[in-house]
Amino acid sequence: HVQLVESGGGSVQAGGSLRLSCAHSRYTHSTMGWFRQAPGKEREGVAAIYAIYNGDRSTRYADSVKGRFTISQDNAKNKVYLRMDSLKPEDTAMYYCAADFRGLMGSELHASGYKDWGQGTQVTVS
Repeated sequence: HVQLVESGGGSVQAGGSLRLSCAHSRYTHSTMGWFRQAPGKEREGVAAIYAIYNGDRSTRYADSVKGRFTISQDNAKNKVYLRMDSLKPEDTAMYYCAADFRGLMGSELHASGYKDWGQGTQVTVS
């Protein structure tokens, strides 16, 4: 069973920054994603990082976070990061890391495509 452990959440004022980390055991070369879920709302795909045909990695972002959030990966540390800048109150949510993507290419921001999930880390922006 693959374990995904998120960290780095917290409370921050609007305009501030946070960096979330997701530690994993083996998904170095696989598609991984960050999702968020606010109370009363559906889980939303925020960012994903995935391999392309030549072995490079590419990224995909939700429109609501483009230009503010950056997903990255450190294979040596088995970690995926989500750098969040210019945070807004509407970014407040529980943030989840996801792995073992089994969906179609292009659907990396769809939660239904992922099999493994972490427990989440809370981000509160006021």
